Amino acid sequence: MAVDSSRSLAEAAGVQSARGLGRRSGDTGKTPGRLRRSLSTHWYAWAMVAPVVAVIGVIIGYPLVRGLYLSTTDANEANVERTIGMNHIPATYESVGLDNYTAVLSDGIFWDRLLWTIVWTVSCVALSFGLGLVLANMLNRKLAGRSLYRMALILPWAVPAFVSVFTWRLLFNEKNGILNKILAGGGIDAIPWLNDPTWAKISVITVNVWLGVPFMLVAMLGGLQSIPGELYEAAEMDGANAWQRFRHITLPGLRTVSSTVILISGIWTFNMFPVIFLLTRGGPGDATEILVTYAYRLSFVVSPRDFAGSAAWGVIILLLLSLFAVVYRRALRKQGEVW
Repeated sequence: MAVDSSRSLAEAAGVQSARGLGRRSGDTGKTPGRLRRSLSTHWYAWAMVAPVVAVIGVIIGYPLVRGLYLSTTDANEANVERTIGMNHIPATYESVGLDNYTAVLSDGIFWDRLLWTIVWTVSCVALSFGLGLVLANMLNRKLAGRSLYRMALILPWAVPAFVSVFTWRLLFNEKNGILNKILAGGGIDAIPWLNDPTWAKISVITVNVWLGVPFMLVAMLGGLQSIPGELYEAAEMDGANAWQRFRHITLPGLRTVSSTVILISGIWTFNMFPVIFLLTRGGPGDATEILVTYAYRLSFVVSPRDFAGSAAWGVIILLLLSLFAVVYRRALRKQGEVW
């Protein structure tokens, strides 16, 4: 039987051309990108968070961009745009590039403030974490009145920070404070809690630790309750003592929670303005002044107010915290903690 090869070839060519036409007209043959797939799959979630993202972008994004811009100028109280009565005075400040950053980094004041800020942050976070972990272990056991103890320990977190700081300021009063009254009853001379540089540093660390322990307590207690009790029972049957159970079960079980709360607490403490400002205002002298309180001083206290210098300090603080977060996250990844 003879085969019409010319007809078969023509049909095959027609099919191929039709496939090519269909590919050109609609199907590009490319896999959708990751962002496009996410939008098409989770469009409802994106629609729900869009208003929040927009509001946060306006509240945080605009001040951030404005601060970045001002940090590259010589803006101060005397040359910014302002209105006095019926007179409108336009802005006359000019761009100076990175001169503000050079001035900040070459000034010994910055490095002194940075050193104390690091000491302040590490001390507060370490003490808060240690006390929170100890108290969480105590409250994770069955004991009478456990709910009452939990409520009492969480109370400092519920009280507004400025109320707590003003209360502590009364306690630290050198002449009429309760602490010095107690010491006087024992025959001990009054301590200048807020008037001596060393004691002032101890005082601000004490207050911030008192405010930070409830957060650590709640986080650690939640982490402890997520650890299966069977692990402790098996370890106890194998003859492990309390320290061995704590070291090989509790600490590994709290690793994820601990890494998160340490990062958050570190960022909060690094920028903890209320405690320093309301308790000592950076004093005595400038003994307790951290980076963020000095930036505030430049923008709102000194005359003329240095808006450009304050913005440069703020940008440097942001860069330091971002660098800390990146390094800390990489360290966690090396330990197998990916988040």
